[in-house]
Amino acid sequence: MRIVVTNCNTTQEMTEEIVRGARAAAGPGTTVTGLTPGWGPESAEGWLDSYLSAAAVLDALRTYDGPPYDAVVMAGFGEHGREGVRELVDAPVVDITEAAAHLACLLGRRYGVVTTLERSCGQIEDSLELAGVGRNCAAVIGTGLGVLELEDAERTEAAFLTAAERARDAGAEVLVLGCAGMTGLQRAVSEKLGVPVVDGVGAAVKLAESLVELGLRTSRVGGYARPLPKRREWGGGAESD
Repeated sequence: MRIVVTNCNTTQEMTEEIVRGARAAAGPGTTVTGLTPGWGPESAEGWLDSYLSAAAVLDALRTYDGPPYDAVVMAGFGEHGREGVRELVDAPVVDITEAAAHLACLLGRRYGVVTTLERSCGQIEDSLELAGVGRNCAAVIGTGLGVLELEDAERTEAAFLTAAERARDAGAEVLVLGCAGMTGLQRAVSEKLGVPVVDGVGAAVKLAESLVELGLRTSRVGGYARPLPKRREWGGGAESD
């Protein structure tokens, strides 16, 4: 099977890091392809970036001309757009925010999210509520690091451990990596903290594989029905759907 993993920003190096994490989680026979939007923010940090990112990801999938895919993984933690993508594409769509939270709920009564900047916390809380898993979240804690600062592995791990202690003090029994750029950190911090740590990219890939293997697709009854046919103006000009 082939899974397309969409980065939520235009930073190609981050796409490559996310793809490495996705491939590490994927089972034999699964091919992972990364997709970087051609426009949008270089990092998604805040409401403006998130809405721009959502439109850019939708545009990237709308104009995708690569090999056919069986599922889409959206690798933007707390970012917008997942509902629109579910309307747009026929394959199953798994968002890393939802995936990580659902798996965390299987491992403990309450989970905590450790993310980047504090300004992203409210946005993540809203995303979890919309996905129906907000009530199990004990806390969303920022590390104070920007997305593009996560390339410093030692600094990121230290900041994560400090923030994780706060989440655990708030009642979290399981921790979630609150940014796709943190992929790969879970094993090291889990051992040091003594609690399960869920990586959203890996969780989303395994759930996407399960949906494909079970022959399940997004329901077209109700909220995720195909978009109504009408003229829509995209950045590159009008297109009739």
